[in-house]
Amino acid sequence: MQGTIEKTPAQLAAEFAPLNEPRVYNESACADLAGTIHRIGALKAERNAVVLAHNYQRPEIFEVADFVGDSLELARQATTVDAAVIVFCGVHFMAETAKILNPEKTVLLPDLRAGCSLADSVTADELVERRDALRKLYPDLLVVAYVNTTAEVKAVVDVCCTSANAVKIVNALPTQHVLFVPDEHLGDYVQRESTKTVISWNGNCYVHHQITPDSIRQVKEALPNVRVLVHPECRADVIALADAVLSTSGMVRYAKQSDADEFLVVTECGLSDRLLVEVPEKKFYKACKLCQFMKMITLDGTQRALERMEHEIVLDEAVRAAAERSLRRMLELST
Repeated sequence: MQGTIEKTPAQLAAEFAPLNEPRVYNESACADLAGTIHRIGALKAERNAVVLAHNYQRPEIFEVADFVGDSLELARQATTVDAAVIVFCGVHFMAETAKILNPEKTVLLPDLRAGCSLADSVTADELVERRDALRKLYPDLLVVAYVNTTAEVKAVVDVCCTSANAVKIVNALPTQHVLFVPDEHLGDYVQRESTKTVISWNGNCYVHHQITPDSIRQVKEALPNVRVLVHPECRADVIALADAVLSTSGMVRYAKQSDADEFLVVTECGLSDRLLVEVPEKKFYKACKLCQFMKMITLDGTQRALERMEHEIVLDEAVRAAAERSLRRMLELST
């Protein structure tokens, strides 16, 4: 099966809402998970496969992952793996990114319903039309695409970025005018941190957009010593309350190295699960929302992907090669 989505992520999320119901990790449930984890380990060896997992995944996915990270770390890791098969436990555009950087490898996404509302907010045709119109006003305009975009969009931009390196990438460009797609909040954050003129696309991550300042203030009032860690996809009024604005893996490093003991984690809730596992001596409080698309990836689905070698990501070679150019330039500029 090719890596295409016939329905929008919003339609699929409504159709499969039960997949996103909270799970209770009691002794019995963990015993059931242990058997699946063992089976996946055997299948990885049999298939010469590795599992890459984003920080927003379910905690049991971390147990089978060979590497867990944010978008920048996963993009870099995808270029170094020796295995013949990459199982990507994340959303569709992330699996596409792995395929773009590894055309000779088989890249599998356990569930094709795991799309992204942010990636859906821009198409290549829309972007080209807007870019060409803006270049009549600003001839030096360059286009920066957040990695939360499709391969087709990556193929028509000048360079990609992640939340971890967006400011660095924009500041490194030899131009004054930048069109930033598709996250308006990340684009606005970059504008505040840069002397460039940043024109932001009208899109946002529905998960981060839901988080409000009131929820942050309530926790700060109850816990005056808490450190507030905020993802730059959040709204400006939420970012204004942060002690640190960081990518997901930046939050992990900050929590491990900080002398503080209490943290409010303001991003998708899966990161809090990773922090609780890796930094058990500290306390983490949630001002977060669940991403219904990330949670469509399950341990059973990961096992099926390895058993059946599904669902393979297949890209048009011209699109893949053009998208690789944008991603490789990102990796060069972010070193």
